Amino acid sequence: MTGYARVRRQTPRGEIIFSLKSVNHRGLDLHFHLPASLDPFEGAVRAVLKQALLRGHVDVRVSLVRAGGEGAGQLNRELLAAWHGAFRAASAELGLRGEPDLNEALRIPGMLGEAGEEEIESGFESEIAAAAGDAAARLNEVRAREGAAIAAEMRAHNARVRDAAGRIGDLRAGALPYYQQRLQERLAELLNGVGIEPQRLAQEAALLADRSDIGEETARLRIHADELAALLDAGGEVGKRLDFLLQEMNREANTILSKTTNIGEIGLEITGRALEAKSAIEKIREQALNLE
Repeated sequence: MTGYARVRRQTPRGEIIFSLKSVNHRGLDLHFHLPASLDPFEGAVRAVLKQALLRGHVDVRVSLVRAGGEGAGQLNRELLAAWHGAFRAASAELGLRGEPDLNEALRIPGMLGEAGEEEIESGFESEIAAAAGDAAARLNEVRAREGAAIAAEMRAHNARVRDAAGRIGDLRAGALPYYQQRLQERLAELLNGVGIEPQRLAQEAALLADRSDIGEETARLRIHADELAALLDAGGEVGKRLDFLLQEMNREANTILSKTTNIGEIGLEITGRALEAKSAIEKIREQALNLE
């Protein structure tokens, strides 16, 4: 799910500004944007976030505003000189014309506030880990609100599936004469004036009846819709379980479609209801990608 969270935490070293921005992703994909002085703490932050977050492509941005303005706005002249020298050398070597852009240079990580950098003591790890935990908790709150809205939309689509399955079940009784006619035609083809063993005839009749009837598929589609509703009501991590359940629902709808061809007007109506169910299932599947 998407979401954004930003927290501030005061420490003896200064103020930590910790932000998280997440977009949809099937797994947990953490991308860190830290100043060089905080690189040693990436592992601790990663461990906290992996415990708190389950899915999403998450951008992690952390900055440290030094106490009393120490280091704030200081220009890293050594880095700037090295960048400028590399720019000129590359221009001369490649025969290119152009002037260096100071605005671009100042966006380089470490260009501001990193000159004369001193190593931050290891005790700072607990402070930045606590900030990571606070940011993750706030992000989860935002994502939970979004998840509730998505779940409500999914319930509405699931209600359409249940209604379609119920209507298909009602129409099934009217389709029975068509199934019987199809069975008689098939048996006539098999017999074709030739004698056939009663046992073989009974087996063939049972097989044709099973292939034509949609009662089981309709019942399973209703059951799956009820399971989906219960899954959403239970909450928690439902994304992977929803994927499997939606595959089964789509399979039942496809089977109903395949069994209701060439059975007259009632078959067209059943087909329309099955297509409605498939459309709703697809919309649920799209929304399920946003859930954990």
